Amino acid sequence: MKTRLQALALLDRAMSAMTDAELEALVATLPEDHVAALDKLAGAREVGFDDPAARTAAVRAAVARGRMSGGLEQITTVLTDPCLADFITALGDKSDNPSEDDLQAILPERIEQHGLATVRLTIAASIAGEAAASVMLTRVLKHDPVVALPPAAEAAAPTVLVRSADDDTKAKRKAAKERKQAEARSRREQAAKARNRA
Repeated sequence: MKTRLQALALLDRAMSAMTDAELEALVATLPEDHVAALDKLAGAREVGFDDPAARTAAVRAAVARGRMSGGLEQITTVLTDPCLADFITALGDKSDNPSEDDLQAILPERIEQHGLATVRLTIAASIAGEAAASVMLTRVLKHDPVVALPPAAEAAAPTVLVRSADDDTKAKRKAAKERKQAEARSRREQAAKARNRA
């Protein structure tokens, strides 16, 4: 279970490290059926997304919701399928359980062709998919000088809402309240006059 959670954490980090522009560029290279599957996983209605930014926002939301339910893995499987196929072709007979030397021999060309963010995501998806070489892939994703994921973002400090307002804000609020009360009183008076005339 601990290994599984660590694999999912790496996958989540790889997805988070990918910028929106990188994600949109990756989606633009996917076959139509992959884009349709991605849109469905991201919650699109029948026709899918027309706007890349809307798709990206929906994918990010689906990833956040699907971290523990499998949605994250499904989405990254669709996103990384062509890159993974390229890795398998390049590794040939060694694709089932490559050594680190085997991987390093093909990484530069994969990075050039697919981009670093996509390669990271593909490696993380392979780890989450329990590839035979997961231990080696984890080491590469954590420590390789080129491929290693950036450090996990530190949690932002919680925002503390301040309940006390300064004197200027209090004065503005009081004036606004008095204005609303005066307007309401004026409306009531006009309504009363109208009733008396009727």
